[in-house]
Amino acid sequence: MWQKIQKFLSPKAALIAGLAAGTVYLVFMFALLPLAAGVDGALFIRYSGALILGPDALVEHTTTVFIVGLAVHYLISILLAFLIAIVVFRWGMAVGIIGGALLGLAFYAINLYLLTLIFPWFFAINSPLLLAAHVLFGAVAGGVYEALDRYDQPIFQENAP
Repeated sequence: MWQKIQKFLSPKAALIAGLAAGTVYLVFMFALLPLAAGVDGALFIRYSGALILGPDALVEHTTTVFIVGLAVHYLISILLAFLIAIVVFRWGMAVGIIGGALLGLAFYAINLYLLTLIFPWFFAINSPLLLAAHVLFGAVAGGVYEALDRYDQPIFQENAP
């Protein structure tokens, strides 16, 4: 099965794209959330942790909440980067960035309008900053994936010297 997946996309490139885009997203939120909303930049990490730990995690400033929040954030980042990779695969850098940004916009809409039905406290962080962060995430994930995907240069060649 893994070989079939590798025929259609580069899992290593998608993984790195997810980690890179997730990190850019975090830096963006950490830097701008205090300026835009006047709240702690780590608030977003607590929101991510609350997906697993429940809404009480939103007011807790513990190491456990922070670690769980980071783990959830990066897991979601990697999964979304794989989805972006499936869509932008072999279309080139421009489509990777623009298509990724559009998918980031779609992920924002899903977060805002679907996940808030399950996790109603997520609506409280809705802002243009969150929208921009999702678009930036998608653009970075798509761009990094396309930069690392070497579909025209196979990584594993049979009978290589």
